[in-house]
Amino acid sequence: MTSTSELAALDRRTLVHPHTTIGAPAEPLILDRGEGALLWDTEGRRYVDGTCGLWQCPVGHGRTELADVAAEQIRRLEFYSSFGDYSNAPSIRLAERLLSLAPAGLERVFFTNGGSEGNETAIKLARLAFHHAGSPERTVVLARTGGYHGMGGASLAATGIEGLRAGFGPLLPDVEWLGKPHAIEHGPDAADVLVAELEQRIAEIGAHRIAAFIGEPVLGVGGMVPPPDGYWPRVQEVLRRNGILLIVDEIVTAFGRTGHWFGSHHFGIEPDMIVTAKGITSGYVPMGAVLIGRRVLDLADGATFLHGFTYNGHPVGAAVALANIDIIERENLLERARVLGARLRERLDTLAELAHVREVRGVGLMLGIEFTDVPTASVQSGCRADGVVVRASGTSIVLSPPLVITEEQIDTLADVLCSHVAAAAS
Repeated sequence: MTSTSELAALDRRTLVHPHTTIGAPAEPLILDRGEGALLWDTEGRRYVDGTCGLWQCPVGHGRTELADVAAEQIRRLEFYSSFGDYSNAPSIRLAERLLSLAPAGLERVFFTNGGSEGNETAIKLARLAFHHAGSPERTVVLARTGGYHGMGGASLAATGIEGLRAGFGPLLPDVEWLGKPHAIEHGPDAADVLVAELEQRIAEIGAHRIAAFIGEPVLGVGGMVPPPDGYWPRVQEVLRRNGILLIVDEIVTAFGRTGHWFGSHHFGIEPDMIVTAKGITSGYVPMGAVLIGRRVLDLADGATFLHGFTYNGHPVGAAVALANIDIIERENLLERARVLGARLRERLDTLAELAHVREVRGVGLMLGIEFTDVPTASVQSGCRADGVVVRASGTSIVLSPPLVITEEQIDTLADVLCSHVAAAAS
């Protein structure tokens, strides 16, 4: 049997991990198994999972029923292309199920393998729809500082975290930036300020040139930042008035994370497209989807969408997604996210009194603690040493535990995190 030290050495010799420095491999934490909201490494150490890895696992780790569904589908039909007129039963049933759960007005589904591909798809489809409808000049995409939409060509171009775009050269053109939708940065009239900025930028660019606005209901990688009160209904009204499509990035916020099936439900958003992934299968199989509304379908009616990915509509992913949605529904995980999110928020709110804590915030079971001058990586590493996994994201520590986390595990997470936050500035 290969030892942990041998595995770690092999990892450093053979792998380039995402978001690491090439040529300077870090010492890996090698995880071996998971159950619910708990993880174990190859040394047998146990951790409370406060992040779901990349916030993708609402139903928790180690669900054997999802493994069984995947195995059954693999035995029946492991994969066949869904290009052109080919299809499979699980993807058809999943499309119907997603549309039944989504906000009104979404009528078709385009499957992907993940979130970056979904945002590539939505941006391309928005441009194609206007081109086909006789407005080829509508190519501009409005995006927001602090937003994260993926690592592809178009999805990275629309990502409003400058450091992530650095060094890659020219990306998708015609992306225009708006301010970060963060109340603490704009004062008590934040929604007024941000809506006025939106209207001014539309006037400067020309509505006739703008295809779409893309945004997350709650900024995820940007720090788990909810928008100012009243922001989304007012933004939506401005976009509709100017004929601009609204792409809502629900890669993180869907499937219970905010306490609703979609974050759009929480904020009263009526999207023209929703992009989702991650929680659709709880990460057990790579899968994503773009839900497409009537306005887009009408504009694009008759256009050939020469776009796709090899594993679109993967039958194993679709079968697992259907079973995953059943678990979320059967175990009432939406309500659980609201209740346990409130419990964790109450514990973390005590940190707001500390001088080095700028803000404690969140919606459902997605929460963030922003600091003024604390090295968040040290808080992250300290928590891990004490058996709790949290994530440093810029100047914030962000949390998104599995929705099946227990009250006892919530308290452990809060105890460990609070102790390290309190000690961080000393």
